[in-house]
Amino acid sequence: MLATFLIESGLLVYASWRYKMTPITRVVVLLLGFLATFQLAEYYVCTGDGTSGLLWTRVGFVAITLLPPLGLHLLYLLAERSGRRLVYGAYAIGTFWALVFGASGWAFTGQICSGNYAIFQLRDGVTMPYVLYYYGLLMTVLALAPRFAKRAKKSHATAVYLLVASYLLFMIPTAVANTLQPESIRGIPSVMCGFAVLYALILALGILPKVVPKSKKGE
Repeated sequence: MLATFLIESGLLVYASWRYKMTPITRVVVLLLGFLATFQLAEYYVCTGDGTSGLLWTRVGFVAITLLPPLGLHLLYLLAERSGRRLVYGAYAIGTFWALVFGASGWAFTGQICSGNYAIFQLRDGVTMPYVLYYYGLLMTVLALAPRFAKRAKKSHATAVYLLVASYLLFMIPTAVANTLQPESIRGIPSVMCGFAVLYALILALGILPKVVPKSKKGE
């Protein structure tokens, strides 16, 4: 968890220094920041004295809750499309869930550190709507991306396909891990964000070089 946090934080600093701060760069920096925040929250859930576990659980869930709207926004920026209604709608729903998790500890019934991953226990009635929100936006990106890429200029089309690859690189291994170890399903947010370090690497080292010019200090 701590190693992943350091990698993602390093990528955030690198992206901020290396590339001009365009809308695409800002979204990527936010994605890297929220990914790193979740890893830090997991670390403190597993190493804290137990009294701060709920606080860090709330911090972690706020961070990962905002990732799907940002990913959808990034797709539209890479494809040079507006998509305001869908993107704003995704942000609105994401903000609602972030408030649910951040305003109080009501949505959680507990948190457990299993060693390899953390298990966050959501209250009955919260899990399914949240899963539909989360996976719904992930699948929306995967569904729209091929069509968008066909109409985008070459460099942006390549960046869109890299975005698809980055999604698959954390979704497929998570599905395989859950199949081989069914008990890990209870820790899907933790398992998925562990594999998402590959997503972070592609964002900073694959996508940004394709579509964002270097900053003067990064040349």
